[in-house]
Amino acid sequence: MISFVIDYASGTPIYRQLIDQIRFGIASGQLKLGEQLPTVRALAVELKVNLNTVAKAYKELEIRKILTTQQGSGTFISQVNDTLQEEERKKKLKDICNQFSTIALGYGFSVNEVIEELKNIETYK
Repeated sequence: MISFVIDYASGTPIYRQLIDQIRFGIASGQLKLGEQLPTVRALAVELKVNLNTVAKAYKELEIRKILTTQQGSGTFISQVNDTLQEEERKKKLKDICNQFSTIALGYGFSVNEVIEELKNIETYK
């Protein structure tokens, strides 16, 4: 199961952040075929967002046939071959880099310091 994180300052709608995190979870293997997601109500309470926000994200993923909802049972991953399109991957990386660089440069780090630190980071765990 993935842990959802909402960035209220990003400017990206919350439902879109949920969709992106679910799709990334599938693409990275963190979410498996048949795995159950939290209920709309449970996730809304956990993230302190409106029920309709979570429902909108789940509904959009159902339309794309990535999720399936079984009345009384829950919402499940129904498709695991949801690879991010190359253009979408590049856009996501650009967004991440823009947010990261804004923070790092705001603290006075130079680009070279940031690059050196990135080179020293252990490979993904």
